[in-house]
Formats: sequence, C-alpha cells, structure tokens
Amino acid sequence: MMCASSFLPQILLLLSSLVGSTFAFQTLHGAALVTKATPWLPQYTTTVLHASEASAEDVDIEAFLEERYPAFMMILRRNEKACKILRESTSVGFTVFAPTDASFQELGETKCAQLTDPRNTETAEKIGAYHVIAEPVSATALFNAGGIITMGGEVPIDRSTSGGFFGAFGGKEDGGVTVNGAKVLQTIELGNNGIVHETDGLISPNLLWRYMDQLRIPGSK
Repeated sequence: MMCASSFLPQILLLLSSLVGSTFAFQTLHGAALVTKATPWLPQYTTTVLHASEASAEDVDIEAFLEERYPAFMMILRRNEKACKILRESTSVGFTVFAPTDASFQELGETKCAQLTDPRNTETAEKIGAYHVIAEPVSATALFNAGGIITMGGEVPIDRSTSGGFFGAFGGKEDGGVTVNGAKVLQTIELGNNGIVHETDGLISPNLLWRYMDQLRIPGSK
C-alpha cells in the first residue's frame, strides 16, 4: 500500500490546475523542489566553480569544508548524522549550504557562544541539519525552485534582488537566489555529484534561536 505522501505531488498538481496556481512540484530522489511555473526563466548569474573532477566519493568533503568554512564545520560536526551522509555519499552525492566565516562574525558573540554551548547541543544539531541534503541540487535547480527539503526540514527559496527602496521594495532580480533569506554567493561543484552552495548566513529557521539556553547543566550559569 502506498502512503499518502507519495500522492502529494499529484494532488498539488491537480489543485494548481483547478485554481490557477503558479507553482508545481518536481521530485528529485524523494526531496521535493517547489518549482516556479513561469513562462520564461532569467539567467542564473551566481558563480559556479568546478573544484574537482572526481566523484563525491573520492573527495574528502569534511577536509574541504574544514579548510574553507571552519566556523560552519564547528557546528556541522555536532550533527553526526549529517557528517555521516557526507562521508558515505558514494555515487548519490550531496548538497551543503555553507555559511562564510564572516557571516558567523555578524551573528555576534552571544549567538556564536550559544552555538558551541553544551546546553544547546540539540538545537545546534538541528541548525546543522538544515544545511545538508543527501543528494546533489545544482545551482540551476536551486534558482528555479521555490523551496527545498533539507535534513532539518523545508526552507523557502527566493530570487535575490538589488536596488529599490532599502534594497527591498522595488528592487530588480539580479540573477541570484536566497535560501531562507541567506544569499547564495557562489556554488562549488565537487565532481559531478557533490555541491557546496556558499551563503552569507545560516539558512535554518530563526525560530530555532528561541530554544537556546533552555537546558541547564548543574553547576552552570
């Protein structure tokens, strides 16, 4: 017997045809990309780098991330399941959203301390989970999507804009994308099935910060 979730894409497509909605679902290896059904697609302009011609299974992704995104790796290493996916990606591949070190500095001292506090291990693990997908999602697929499902859950994707009032109202699409508000600065392809999208911030829901410092360890302040 097929579960109800297997019929979700078909149900949504049927509903969109009835109410004239402007979205559709495209399923890639079980992870739903919400694809915008527009009559034309602007060109994706974010830089794509080819860091390696080897397959993902031949690339030491943890070493690569440790070298380029050490602050992010401090968080990701707290989620053993996410790290295991990267180590055992084999022929399937992976996608990582890697915030820059500068973006962690912008978080401020308090939030950075919370991310490494033992009391917040569970929340930090959840934040890390939102930055990994157990399959490759290319820059083009990301650009044409309205949302994506990560290990942690679904996050929205929008076209980035520039100009306008305070850089928001009246701005024009600049060919880039934002993932839950964090802009993709560049995409690094590791072979043909490993992808790292460098971002200018965390893509996990801001709501998770509310759960910081909830666990009190005896003797701690």
